[in-house]
Parts: sequence; structure tokens; C-alpha cells
Amino acid sequence: MSRLLIFCGALCAALSVILGAFGAHGLKSRLPPEILATFETGVQYQFYHALGLILIGIVVQFTKASAMVTAAGWLMLAGIVLFSGSLYAICFSGIRSLGMITPVGGMAFIVAWVLLAIGILRS
Repeated sequence: MSRLLIFCGALCAALSVILGAFGAHGLKSRLPPEILATFETGVQYQFYHALGLILIGIVVQFTKASAMVTAAGWLMLAGIVLFSGSLYAICFSGIRSLGMITPVGGMAFIVAWVLLAIGILRS
């Protein structure tokens, strides 16, 4: 399980670098500054939480981490998809109502970090 979490984190990190470069070089002249800022927020949160996902995978691998820590990893991945994914979708589709999904992803991030903290204390 830890290898899968680390793999997903590394893949998300690589994708965030690709998307960041795409935003800086390919979208800068095509999107208004406020939409570009939204895109960049998605990339930043994706990268931060990709690193968190890698961290969780390492914690699972090297400790007697609980199922709570593993759940934190899956929630972090869900947060990346929901939070960053919804921001990307808003930028490319223009459908602002997709923003209702973003807080669900943010909540997944928060719960993931809390579960990681509790899981580490209990291990």
C-alpha cells in the first residue's frame, strides 16, 4: 500500500510541474490574470499535497501506521482530484458552479492532515 501512495504522490507531483510550466508558458497570454491565478492555486495545492502523499506513503512503510494513516493518504489524493481538479475545470470550462466542488476537496485535505496527525500519535 505504501508504494502505491508514494507512486500516486510522485505522479501528482510530476503532473503539477507539467501543469505549472503549461500555465506559465502556454496559458499566460491566453487567460485573464484572475483565471490564471486560480489555475496557479490549483497547481500549488496539488504539489503541496503530492508531497504530503509521498510523506504518508513513507510513514506507512516505515512505521506501524494505522489504517487511519492510510485513509489520510487516500483522502489526500481525493483532495487533489476534487480541489485542484475543480479549479482546473473552472479555468478551462468557465463554469463557475464547479466551484462548489472545491471546498469538498479542501475539507478532504484538512481531514487527511488531521488523520495523519492522530494516526502518528497512535502508532
